[in-house]
Amino acid sequence: MPENQKGIESFIRPELAGFAGYAACKSPDAFSGRVVKLDANENNYGASPRVQAALSCFEGYHIYPDATQAELRCELAGYTDVPAENIVAGSGSDQLIDLLIRLFCAPGEDIINLPPTFAMFSFYAGLQGVRVVSVPRDECFRIDTAGIKKAITAATKLIFIANPNNPTGTLAPDEVIQEILALGLPTVVDEAYYEFTGKTFAHQIGKIPNLMVLRTFSKWAGLAGLRVGYGLFPVQVAEMLHAVRDPYNVNAAAVVAARESLKDAELLQDRVKLIVAERERLYGELACLGWLEPYPSQANFILCRVLRGEANVLQAALETRGILTRCFNSPGMENCIRLSVGRPEEDDILLEELRKL
Repeated sequence: MPENQKGIESFIRPELAGFAGYAACKSPDAFSGRVVKLDANENNYGASPRVQAALSCFEGYHIYPDATQAELRCELAGYTDVPAENIVAGSGSDQLIDLLIRLFCAPGEDIINLPPTFAMFSFYAGLQGVRVVSVPRDECFRIDTAGIKKAITAATKLIFIANPNNPTGTLAPDEVIQEILALGLPTVVDEAYYEFTGKTFAHQIGKIPNLMVLRTFSKWAGLAGLRVGYGLFPVQVAEMLHAVRDPYNVNAAAVVAARESLKDAELLQDRVKLIVAERERLYGELACLGWLEPYPSQANFILCRVLRGEANVLQAALETRGILTRCFNSPGMENCIRLSVGRPEEDDILLEELRKL
């Protein structure tokens, strides 16, 4: 390299020098033998059989998907009872989080985050050079509305609320969300686990001008691998998101899968009921162990505090037995492990190994 030529790394944005990225879950392909995957809040029942059948004979892979998302938005309008003009689909709801931060926030401005919560809120803010103002939840993971009010400044542009919250499973009371919406700031209610609760603010879209709602097909419909999510927005925001998003951001296979899932919503909702029932069974069994403290959950996972031993040691021990879980050791979630709710036979394997440990 010539003496006067800088290394290419010197041209990278300096504020990203220490950017850690997102700690994704491990792929089961990295393991041999039996794998029970309970680390990523996936739906272990899989996609609708209609999805498998439709994709097996789909012949449109060589053609770009509809850039206007017209068919998908029409189907989603029927499912959500929200007009198609208020709907924008994304490559997972993660992409919509990214777009919303870029749309509302300039570098140096703020979002309000309510940790412990979904890591992608702060991930995309950091990537955009946006400050993350954290208002921690209390010891029961309840939202601190007084703290939010104190944290608001002229630089505050967005408030993010995961409801139910990930990774705690906590569902905020409607009146708490309404109190935050009454502040008038653009507020995103991430309802990734809506189908497991039936609680939603979708019916308020267009009535509360600062409300935005995110949803996903990853959990209830078993489409995590195809990355398809959507958001419900005021019309003006939806129009701007369509303007700034990638023109073909939801791939053709994902569009087919989402369409067939909505046609088979009754079967998928029956599976959701199975997961909810299994969640309650698993919660009771975990509580009986005596050395784990499970927290009540309204999603498809259960967060547990490890009362004896170290959570990372427990995670590693389960991994050697072919069981993948998620470990947390951050403020508010010290020494915790999160367990997705699997099929009963998968959870029985988990419980058997936990009793041995």
